[in-house]
Amino acid sequence: MNPEPEIRRLRDLMPASGRMLIKIISKPQQMAVIETPFPMPWSRDRPIYINFDLWRRLPRAQRDMLILSTVSWLLNIRWFKPDLYQGVVIAGLLGGMVEFVQGDAVGVVVATGLSAIAGSQIWRSTRSCQTHLDADTDAIKVALRRGYTETEAAQHLLAAIESVAEMEGRLSLNFTELIRSQNLRAIAGISPVGVPESVRQE
Repeated sequence: MNPEPEIRRLRDLMPASGRMLIKIISKPQQMAVIETPFPMPWSRDRPIYINFDLWRRLPRAQRDMLILSTVSWLLNIRWFKPDLYQGVVIAGLLGGMVEFVQGDAVGVVVATGLSAIAGSQIWRSTRSCQTHLDADTDAIKVALRRGYTETEAAQHLLAAIESVAEMEGRLSLNFTELIRSQNLRAIAGISPVGVPESVRQE
């Protein structure tokens, strides 16, 4: 598959916010079908690496849903948004600087410790199953504007997750993929059982 026409098509499929931030890069040497590094706060671009030799083996609808879910996941990771933990990190860092200037070693330790705890909570929340479930839900919403029904979109994404694991030679899905698959079965009406709230936060 010539990557360029497919990259252009995938960019057109993305929501406008994704086109501005995300870059699709051909990476034929990787073993994964699609891969993206976890976006760090200092990263300007958010790349998605695709092995197009494997990618072309997926049906178009599965490719559409896979890219929409990946883009949605990347867009949902926001390091700088106003919430409690963000505020604690900033307050802790500022407090640490003030205490450092005043020469208060205990104050510095307490303030920077608070920042570290809040920072780890942000890191944990961005890596939970919930972020992937939210990304799948957002991908389905975008797919509705691209001509898919909710049931079709969920079924195609479910099939894509299973196809990718098989193409990559994995014998089973990982924990997050299993949770996503169960959630997509519930959305598609294949299963009456959804994902419990306690599992979503894992």
